[in-house]
Amino acid sequence: MNAAVKPESIPGQSFGEQDERALRDRMRKELPADTFKSETWRVIWFLPLQLVIWGCLLTILMAGLPWYANLGLGLVMGHTIGCQALLAHEVLHGALGMSRRWQNFFGWLGFGPLIAPPEFWRKWHNSIHHAHTNMGDTDPDSFGTLRRYKADPKQKKFPKLAPGSGTWYSLFFLTYSFSMHAQIVLWLQAKKRKQFKGFNRRLAIIQSLLCVAAWLVLAVISGPLALFTVLIPFMVANALGQGYILTNHFLRPQTETNNPLDNSMSLRTNPVLDRLHFRFSHHIEHHFFPKMPSTKAPRLREWLETHYPERYVAPTHWQAIKLLYKTPRVYKTPTVLVDPNRPERTVDLLPLQKAMCAATYKGSATG
Repeated sequence: MNAAVKPESIPGQSFGEQDERALRDRMRKELPADTFKSETWRVIWFLPLQLVIWGCLLTILMAGLPWYANLGLGLVMGHTIGCQALLAHEVLHGALGMSRRWQNFFGWLGFGPLIAPPEFWRKWHNSIHHAHTNMGDTDPDSFGTLRRYKADPKQKKFPKLAPGSGTWYSLFFLTYSFSMHAQIVLWLQAKKRKQFKGFNRRLAIIQSLLCVAAWLVLAVISGPLALFTVLIPFMVANALGQGYILTNHFLRPQTETNNPLDNSMSLRTNPVLDRLHFRFSHHIEHHFFPKMPSTKAPRLREWLETHYPERYVAPTHWQAIKLLYKTPRVYKTPTVLVDPNRPERTVDLLPLQKAMCAATYKGSATG
């Protein structure tokens, strides 16, 4: 999440098993072949999502409703923008097939409102985050290691914004941090990190500025109603995505092997919301097979719970959010989190893994 530093892992320490390739091969062999087949037809979901977004926007601007009705519409609009981004995430991974041009079109629908142009998202998320998940300071989506903050003490201010810092303003982090982090990656990390070599950063910056300009134009058109057409939808969309993204990895150890069972986490959320959110809760599954349609992810969850219940970590969504706000964000070692502003405050992640794994969950459910 921070500005770029030299991407190295924590020296002399490691965590995780080197069996990710064997696991993928076994899952491909034992699960039905259509588990990994793209589902282009699901692109039709963008139609109702767009209708809801535009319907809410036009109603707020034209219907002259009371503030509480506009508030409700703003919340629905923001939630739908967030849902659309989760679907666009699948599209840009190739889970719905289609040509790159069409993927970019739907990628703009999903990520444009969050100020993350599709080609930039591909490079940042698909190429770099997925290839270096929770690996030292290399993952652009991690708060990184304590060494980073010792090398540049000014960066210690940044974790104060985040859940787990104990600051009052960390309560608002989810409502803006996806879009803010996108800009940190684009303006700072993409400039310094070698993984972005060859990427057209200048074009992505121009595209991001155009996205900001679109929001500003809407704010001017809306006048006082911008609270409901801009601010609330933007905050809700950010919070929806970050409510998943921050819990997917921030409570898991750092690894050198990039094994999803060791460095990623899934969630157990409300079944209705899980469908509305395109099963983004199945995140270990997604990291094993990024191009797999989310509709098939429950098959992998069942398989992993059956064969690796002690390693498959999937707490309830609410439990994960609470733990996120109770634990610091920086890694002292691959399995110990630390607050760089209060180094005496540490949390061992291994007991948390035992408490949140499928074996414990199933045991408590049947006990």
